[in-house]
Amino acid sequence: MSDDRAFTYNGGAVPPGETQNIRYGISETYLGDPVRIPVTIVNGERDGPTAFLTAAAHGDELNGIEVVREVAHEWDLSALAGTLVCLPVLNVPGFIAQQRYLPVYDRDLNRSFPGKPGSTSSKRMAHQIYENFIAPCDFGLDFHTSTRGRTNMLHVRADMTDERVHRLALAFGSKVVIDSDGPSGTLRGEATDAGIPTITIEMGEAHRFQRPLIDDALAGVRSVFAEYGLLETDTVRWPGWRTIVAGAGEKTWLRADSGGIVDTHFESGSLVREGDRIATITNPFKEDAVAVEAPFTGLLIGLLENPVVYPGNPLCHLVEIGEPTRRAIEAGDAPRPVGQPTPTAEE
Repeated sequence: MSDDRAFTYNGGAVPPGETQNIRYGISETYLGDPVRIPVTIVNGERDGPTAFLTAAAHGDELNGIEVVREVAHEWDLSALAGTLVCLPVLNVPGFIAQQRYLPVYDRDLNRSFPGKPGSTSSKRMAHQIYENFIAPCDFGLDFHTSTRGRTNMLHVRADMTDERVHRLALAFGSKVVIDSDGPSGTLRGEATDAGIPTITIEMGEAHRFQRPLIDDALAGVRSVFAEYGLLETDTVRWPGWRTIVAGAGEKTWLRADSGGIVDTHFESGSLVREGDRIATITNPFKEDAVAVEAPFTGLLIGLLENPVVYPGNPLCHLVEIGEPTRRAIEAGDAPRPVGQPTPTAEE
């Protein structure tokens, strides 16, 4: 960044006290037309950190788009200390096609970072995004949802062995943090390795806006801004209880051992106890029922939404929790099993 604190990218600059909405070209279509991503850069009048907010690296993951748009265009950022780089739709070709991957040889943009000029289409796009809008930043929040046919309760994924990432993850204030390295080629993993602490926020399901999750994520963004001093009026939030899940033994995907139609008995975010029947699989005649039981007491952070499976298809993502967290959940913070009354208190 230059001495006058202008945010610069290849082709432009945003001086302090200004906001720019740009459509930045990162590739071309088969017809030679430009592929442009929308970017909003808000450069505050006061000094502070530079943060990026990204969404829709997978083109059908929509919840995060609304989070980033609302921060950029509905929040009062007149007192912002620092700079915000808001990229609501990273995977524009996938977004237009409403599919997860780039419709160019079905590449995963979120396995292509930090990118490479002169390489594949996806790596060229990733390089343009990364070098211009990610590399100049001090930290970042990358918003995702589950894939089609599944849903996630809102949670953070972060490398908690990195002190800078640890601070960022706790500042977001989610109830669940999964401690894991970002896989190779992911925005989170590559940015963190380059010294830009980044967390992934998983929230809900693909192909829709889910207002309660969007509002919860916005509260997390405000909490992060308070922690890092971007907005002085906000405070860091405490979610009521928190569990940090580390190690392969503390989490598992339960998979179907038979094909059929699935009836789930809990909601995403529910507490289940060892031996609880999470789901039942039957054939079209409701015969030959197969019960899927919890192997340990834990929290359902991911759950099947599409109620049909082949053997081996994932049914739910279960994470183990400690006794203090279990007691906090039982005090009324977690969703109830399907068919039981849901409390009116906001999670």
